[in-house]
Amino acid sequence: MRYLLGFLTCSLFVLSTLKAQNPKNSSSTDIYHSIEKLNFLGTALYIAAHPDDENTRLIAYLANDVKARTGYLSLTRGDGGQNLIGPELRELLGVLRTQELLAARRVDGGEQFFSRANDFGYSKLPSETLKIWDKEDILADVVRTIRKFKPDVIINRFDHRTPGTTHGHHTSSAMLSFEAFDLANDTKAFPEQLSSTSTWQPRRLFFNTSWWFYGSQEKFKAADKTNLLHMDVGTYYPILGKSNNEIASLASSQHLCQGFGRLTSRGSEDEYIELLKGDLPKDKSDPFDGIDTTWNRIDGGKAIGDILYDVQENFNFKNPTVHLPKLLEAYQLLQNVTDEHWKNLKTTQLTTIISAISGLHLEAFTKTSFTNPGQNVDVQIQALNRSDIKVELKSVFLNEQNTNIENSVLKNNQLLEKKIDLDIPVSTNFTSPYWLMEKGTLGTYTVKNSDLIGKPETPRAFNATFNLAINGVSIPFTKPVVYKYAKPDKGEIYQPFEVIPEATANFTDKVLIFANASQKKIPVTVKAHKDSISGTIELKYGKGWQIDNKSQQFSIAKKGDEQTVYFTLTPPATENESSISPIIKLNGKEITKELVNIAYDHVPTQTVLLPSETKVVRLNIQKAGENIGYIMGAGDELPTSLEQIGYNVQLIDPSTITEESLKKYDAVVLGIRAYNVVDELKFKQRFILDYAKNGGTVVVQYNTASRWGAQFENIAPYDLEISRDRVTNENSDVKIIAKDNSLVHFPNEIDESDFNGWVQERGLYFPNKWSEKFTPVLEMHDEGEESTKGSLLIAPYGKGNYIYTGLSFFRELPVGVPGAYKLFSNMLSVGKDKVETKAKIKG
Repeated sequence: MRYLLGFLTCSLFVLSTLKAQNPKNSSSTDIYHSIEKLNFLGTALYIAAHPDDENTRLIAYLANDVKARTGYLSLTRGDGGQNLIGPELRELLGVLRTQELLAARRVDGGEQFFSRANDFGYSKLPSETLKIWDKEDILADVVRTIRKFKPDVIINRFDHRTPGTTHGHHTSSAMLSFEAFDLANDTKAFPEQLSSTSTWQPRRLFFNTSWWFYGSQEKFKAADKTNLLHMDVGTYYPILGKSNNEIASLASSQHLCQGFGRLTSRGSEDEYIELLKGDLPKDKSDPFDGIDTTWNRIDGGKAIGDILYDVQENFNFKNPTVHLPKLLEAYQLLQNVTDEHWKNLKTTQLTTIISAISGLHLEAFTKTSFTNPGQNVDVQIQALNRSDIKVELKSVFLNEQNTNIENSVLKNNQLLEKKIDLDIPVSTNFTSPYWLMEKGTLGTYTVKNSDLIGKPETPRAFNATFNLAINGVSIPFTKPVVYKYAKPDKGEIYQPFEVIPEATANFTDKVLIFANASQKKIPVTVKAHKDSISGTIELKYGKGWQIDNKSQQFSIAKKGDEQTVYFTLTPPATENESSISPIIKLNGKEITKELVNIAYDHVPTQTVLLPSETKVVRLNIQKAGENIGYIMGAGDELPTSLEQIGYNVQLIDPSTITEESLKKYDAVVLGIRAYNVVDELKFKQRFILDYAKNGGTVVVQYNTASRWGAQFENIAPYDLEISRDRVTNENSDVKIIAKDNSLVHFPNEIDESDFNGWVQERGLYFPNKWSEKFTPVLEMHDEGEESTKGSLLIAPYGKGNYIYTGLSFFRELPVGVPGAYKLFSNMLSVGKDKVETKAKIKG
């Protein structure tokens, strides 16, 4: 199910998961907490490789106990992981995990940044990682983030000194941070950045160590801790009503697609950071010790600090509006500060506090979720002053468009509301993640606009600027234009307001497999994003393929409706890989995009525009058997892939499994990590093994041994130990070692060439010990490592067969790798050669 979360307590930084876009409503304690942060002029940056790598305990502690501005730089968006809650993988998974990181930061109080690095999959060594990422590009991004964020303290999640002991991405993130620490202050390093930022020298660089990195708690106790700082991050915040660990638990639980939802922890918690560069603090519990984090660190700051420290010291929780005159005085003084970095940062914080303390509600929303370039849309403007403070609305602009709302006094609790007709310029860019707008490489996204590099998401296209005079002080407040609506079962909901094409087209299947020379009718669905559209659609296709109806007419009356047109595609006579893509011709424009919506309750709905295309593969493939039972695990697309080559695939509800229910299948396949995530299997395992014993074929795909419960002594009929062995180079040599086994001969002849064109990896979590009953079929290894033979094991069991494989079929089949299809077909056909032989003899 996609809708997994309940609710979180609402505060200035802990928002309801269903209302991630909703306006923030701040209590007096929230405002006070924000003033504490306003009065701390220090910055910390945490750096790691992936979403869910970050230490939310330490980020929450720095943001809420120390009160530092705290950021997390995740070099990748987690594109190469798996998805436990839905079908999104690769680029779409990266979009989802980006939003989960932003949700985590809304909880723990941090800010989020990214580099252009693409999570291309598991890497064993940083040398491989940095080659695929293009080290200089990603190093430049780390330097850029440091120069813009200007941290006093940088903390690495991983150790740059231990390559090969963890994921290559992990070590690479630390190595790049270590190098960027000095380069950020070097005018010769990436000088092109200095037109929009300036050099910066952080004061200290730390490694977030723990006993785990030392091998045991005993070794850690005995270690020299001269360069280590220690913090107890389990502190309780009375004004927030929760402890730091509770906040951290809620933050990490936002990573739902990776299965990070967890129980809340409480109590004392030790964190250690090891100094790598810079000076060692005298106070070994404070990473900012010796750094001026007061208002005195900036010219003109003392006068501002005198005002704001007094507000903090004498804060009136019962009636915080009494502090508004002082806050406005500080705001005016802040505008005279010459340090643009601190001026902009603290102005944003202070205006947020002034808005909250004044009870202001400023909003611009539409009643439609999207529009098109060149159109216009109604925008509802709302302004509300919920205090006795004198507030005058001088003007409202929607981007550069004047709304003609002028000189309106906002009386206490009297809503000002006006509908504005917003013109959407023809030149407006479509809404989509900026890092997906251009074709990138295997390891690096292409971002042509350097101002976007590092940002977590694409800035909103339309914003409303409310120019107010509060007690005579002019202050602008900017709010994004959003889509607001209500659902009976969820209440008020806010979503991003998007700009999309007038129409988009998509294929049902992202890979089309032609198992023989027969032609297929290919459906293409056109979706209207505007009323009354008519045009044509045609297919672009590769050499050797033929289409007999090259152009089709379509006409759709209402936006949101769809029309499906069909093209007859004939494959070449021989094996071939190509692609087809639709071209919509509409009002003199050509549109080649498909629209994907990512909708979950714990993150804002995402609109993604991708090139619309489908891979087409002509195979000479044989199969035996027809009916396949499939038990889904963590989620994959194999059932659809197998249907492409003519199998009848039925999804099996584990609760319905009986000895009798499995008899109808020619083979039963367990999806990836099924034993890790499907608790019901602990009650059904005996039926699955009995099915094999009575003549069936069971195919089990990879599981992680450390993540299934004690209820499984073994998932196989014989001894089988799962390890962490994996082969990450998708181009590594593969040797067939069971040359006489029918698995590599029937019904398709398999040779080493069938392992060409694989993507991301060969496989993962291979067994490293097994019973002599198993026959290892393949041998492979990454460069510099010993060969592993556990990627594909087969054993006879009773009258049938049991197969365990860590090969990444869940990646290969959905992208149409021919050899993977042939090998998987052979796995499903095991034992059928004997049946066919008997049938021929009998005949």
